[in-house]
Amino acid sequence: METQQQTHYNSIAQAIDYIQQHLTQQPSLEEVAAHVHISPYHFQRLFTEWTGVSPKKFLQYLSLEHAKHILKTRQYTLSDAAFETGLSGTGRLHDLFMNIEGMTPGEYKNGGQALSIHYSFAESPFGPFIIASTTKGICYMAFAEEPQQAFVQLQHQFPNAHFEQMTDRIQQNALFLFTQDWSKLSEIKLHLKGTAFQLKVWEALLKIPMGHLTTYSDIANALQHPRASRAVGTAVGDNPVAFLIPCHRVIRTSGALGGYHWGLTRKTAIIGWESAKADNH
Repeated sequence: METQQQTHYNSIAQAIDYIQQHLTQQPSLEEVAAHVHISPYHFQRLFTEWTGVSPKKFLQYLSLEHAKHILKTRQYTLSDAAFETGLSGTGRLHDLFMNIEGMTPGEYKNGGQALSIHYSFAESPFGPFIIASTTKGICYMAFAEEPQQAFVQLQHQFPNAHFEQMTDRIQQNALFLFTQDWSKLSEIKLHLKGTAFQLKVWEALLKIPMGHLTTYSDIANALQHPRASRAVGTAVGDNPVAFLIPCHRVIRTSGALGGYHWGLTRKTAIIGWESAKADNH
């Protein structure tokens, strides 16, 4: 059974798809509302509650020119000292880092036989997801509509681990990013299985501030592997932790959004939502 938040996101996602398909026609509020079968008044209110801006303003965030503008004016550097995770009601929140600890060979030998993993299901502004953790940090997070299928995919990552469905403190702390209850937010730990190169790419992604975008080639250059754009793209696509590791902030040099493991509509929604949050503070 759908929650109200999921119902709202589904309506927003349909609207975003429609806006993208008719971007050159600059569809009116009435046109978009009619497409999602909501009255213009209710759609305007729902959309503004979800994004913090009007549908007309959000439409600007979906344009290619906006993406190019962000790339040009909001370039991140790997040496950035602070990772801006979001915005509180009283001002900007700085200096929260998500620390990555790579799993040792013994911790995921034979499919994670030595690992005990807690997992749970939760809601976000971008749809339902599964989140999983070890005693050392978050090891997996993915947007998923079907809980059983989501769990099967988690098991595929660690086929021999011991799983228990429960929400622990590590997961709760990460979930505060969605509620924006910054008073309860402490440093987030990530416990990930990956090659040395993958871990470097994921660490670079963590330094892209909210409301900013970068490209695969920029990350390759920052890692001092300028010819490794394709390898960077593969590592970005293999990101095991949705949203927390912001692979959605990586786009093509042309300004085109490119692909996303959890769907291009969701990537577009997240980028637009973050742009609105950043511009409002």
